[in-house]
Amino acid sequence: MEAAAASARPVLRVAAICGSLRKASFNRGLLRAAAEVCEDSIPGLRVDQLDISDLPLINTDLETGGGTGFPPAVEAFRAKVCQADCFLFGAPEYNYSIATPLKNALDWASRGKNCWADKPAGIVSAGGGFGGGRSQYHLRQVGVFLDLHFINKPELCVQAFQQPPKFDSDGNLIDAQIRERLKQVLLSLQAFTLRLQKD
Repeated sequence: MEAAAASARPVLRVAAICGSLRKASFNRGLLRAAAEVCEDSIPGLRVDQLDISDLPLINTDLETGGGTGFPPAVEAFRAKVCQADCFLFGAPEYNYSIATPLKNALDWASRGKNCWADKPAGIVSAGGGFGGGRSQYHLRQVGVFLDLHFINKPELCVQAFQQPPKFDSDGNLIDAQIRERLKQVLLSLQAFTLRLQKD
């Protein structure tokens, strides 16, 4: 009966977006781990990473059709954002704020038709000091204007440089406790998404 209920649940598509372009980024590692956690133990939730490395810097001169047309990389990115049921942001903190590549992606997908509007989102981050906490709060502020609906709890701000090691040299998450905390974030995002879709 439980298996039947799980199989009847819709598969939610989570678009995972990392604000760092570095291959071994800890934030990218958190998003990879999120995909693994969903595959292993959260039926009905699928995480797909969206690549933002090819997006040009935002420049409205690149728009066509009175602001309805965009460069090919932007069009492809916007289409994937529109297809997603919800989002998971890996939000590194650069100089106390949001990393430039992430802000650029947010801005491009808000032009013309706002592709983010009325969708739920979660945030995870890793770094020094507060573990990316300031970036998370700035992202929440931007999300107000974008009409994103962020889950409030649990928060996950990983202090990546504290012992014991949280990530390996390739940026893969190796800490079992953080993986469990990540799972709780994903379960919260899943529940919130289903609730909003029902409403």
